[in-house]
Amino acid sequence: MPLNLSQPAPHVVQIEIDAEAKRNAMSRAMLAELADLWDRLDADPACRAIIVTGAGPKAFCAGADIGGDLSASPELAATVNRALLKTNGISKPVIAAVNGDCAGGGVELLLSTDIRIAAPHARFGLPEVKWSIYPFGGAVVKLFRQIGHVHAMDLLLTGRLIAAEEAARLGLVNRVAPAGDVLAEALATATAIAANSPPAVQAVKRHIATMIAEHALSREAMDQALGDQVRASPEFQEGVAAFLGKRRPNYD
Repeated sequence: MPLNLSQPAPHVVQIEIDAEAKRNAMSRAMLAELADLWDRLDADPACRAIIVTGAGPKAFCAGADIGGDLSASPELAATVNRALLKTNGISKPVIAAVNGDCAGGGVELLLSTDIRIAAPHARFGLPEVKWSIYPFGGAVVKLFRQIGHVHAMDLLLTGRLIAAEEAARLGLVNRVAPAGDVLAEALATATAIAANSPPAVQAVKRHIATMIAEHALSREAMDQALGDQVRASPEFQEGVAAFLGKRRPNYD
């Protein structure tokens, strides 16, 4: 299974993205599985907190697996939105244990979490514009609200990677912990949350998650239209070809 589930403590569910050979990049099947999983966990009264992490020491999630089918459809957009909790909120708190690099759709997944603990070697970035891809999984509508306009624009427009310490300074993650302690700290946080009143915790989370989702939903038509516009450009074909060919794109 590309997503591994475990219960490391009572009322705590851990999701591990398991595609280590591809730096935990998510295929369409994985996105669909994750979308359904959020719904199941949200409806499960035994689940009070969720940890999400990546398999292996190198990557939390390197984004979407763009080596596969690159066609787009409204159905795919709906799946991506649900998987990345872009336009739908859940009532269960989500803690990210960022065990390695977090890029592209991985950052968009990160933006759907509530508390984030990162290993020192983790790097963060949104490189989509380098490859002529529009980050329609939530970064455009969420990032500036979480870390501020100038920091969001820096990451979105340059496509650069930042180190974990800078991510913490910007407020993209809560704190940096030794690599061997990241999961333990995430579990301690999840356990503390799970010990609190479930109705109170879930009411707080539901309200905040709903506000975030409502804002994203109000921008959804433009988000998708701009994404389609970028995908229709010749630069998109060049960007994807360059990415797959492991070369620099030429937009001259």
